[in-house]
Amino acid sequence: MSAPEALRPLRQRSFRLLTAGQLTSNVGDAFYAVALPWYVLATHGGALLLATVLTAYGIPRTVLVAVGGSASDRWRPWTVMMVADSVRAVLVALLAVVAFAGPASPDVLIPIAAVIGAGEGLFLPGSMAIVPSLVPDDDLQAANALSSGGTQLAALVGPAIAGAVVATAGPATAFVVDAASFLVSAGSLAGIRQQRWRLPSAAEPADHGTAGGAPSGAPTLWRVLRSERVLQLILLVILAANLGTGGLFEVALPALAHGPLHSGAAGYGGLVASIGAGALVGSVAAAQAGRLRRPALVASAAFLGDTVFMTVPPYLHSTYLAGVCLALFGVLNGFGNILALTALQRWADPQLLGRVMGLIVLASFGTFPLSVALAGAVVHAYGPAPFFPIAGGVLALALLVALSQRSWRTFGMPEAANVPAPAEVLTL
Repeated sequence: MSAPEALRPLRQRSFRLLTAGQLTSNVGDAFYAVALPWYVLATHGGALLLATVLTAYGIPRTVLVAVGGSASDRWRPWTVMMVADSVRAVLVALLAVVAFAGPASPDVLIPIAAVIGAGEGLFLPGSMAIVPSLVPDDDLQAANALSSGGTQLAALVGPAIAGAVVATAGPATAFVVDAASFLVSAGSLAGIRQQRWRLPSAAEPADHGTAGGAPSGAPTLWRVLRSERVLQLILLVILAANLGTGGLFEVALPALAHGPLHSGAAGYGGLVASIGAGALVGSVAAAQAGRLRRPALVASAAFLGDTVFMTVPPYLHSTYLAGVCLALFGVLNGFGNILALTALQRWADPQLLGRVMGLIVLASFGTFPLSVALAGAVVHAYGPAPFFPIAGGVLALALLVALSQRSWRTFGMPEAANVPAPAEVLTL
């Protein structure tokens, strides 16, 4: 796929609006991520208050994901996303007023954080379900890559800009910027007009085979989850991946940089940035790749490569070499994620797409507390190095189990859409 073809989704006005709005909002999120801990800690709120506020944010976010998926299917993704962004704009603006007024207070911060987290929970499933309705199917993979690339770009440049604003103008000003970014996103979503919504009409009922979509009849998420082996395998891989990577990047990697590598804060920042830079390159590569005949196999190969690059950094004894490995991890992870997401969007019954994406997000978030707790215990007892091969091994095992199943190997193949797969037995 040539560069102009990789940018072809931007010909669609609605997708341009979505991309511009989400890029702005993601940069605003970086302002919030920098300003919140600085505000709490600089006004003598302490680490305990910060942890409490983050918990108050995280729990409603996880709980509301399922509601967000159902709402996205019922009222269209852009409507739910627009409402969620509007609510968050008001709450972050209120947070800015509080920050201008004085020190952090738990009585105010905790309920504000809870509502902001709930808004994100409502928003996320729709953000993953909206793209197929805005671009032609042939442009779907490139559109996902552009969306992901914008997120990665914002993650690279946003914190640096936010840090400068917080340092010079204070956290309250950064909250104002974040609130404004939500308004920009809400405005872009309000401007989106439906170009194509892939719901089957009453005169043309959907024809879903066992390997290519949800079973015939009234679609329900539970029915699909119970009967579709490939969705079970997707969840298995997601759970295994996040069980390792959550603790790896939030606990083991900073411990490695602080301890054995002696990288310091700047070196740790470079390691984190290398992951984001690699993911951006991987997204660009996915946009260029075009539609592959066996996307699940290619994505699996990329993820198996990830297991190598996430295992070896502690044994290289070099911040630079560890950064190279993490950048390569980011490339393969970004590339594989785009392929897997696009295949899943094409596979899922459009009437259930929001709920399926909500389930994916829930699986991604759900293992995080367990992952960081496990990593904390391993790092405390044995140091950071052992957790890296543990995380890689868990993911590799899940991928090998998935690859043993025909439904996984044929997942995403156009010709497999209406070919029933033979009975398979999943064993662990």
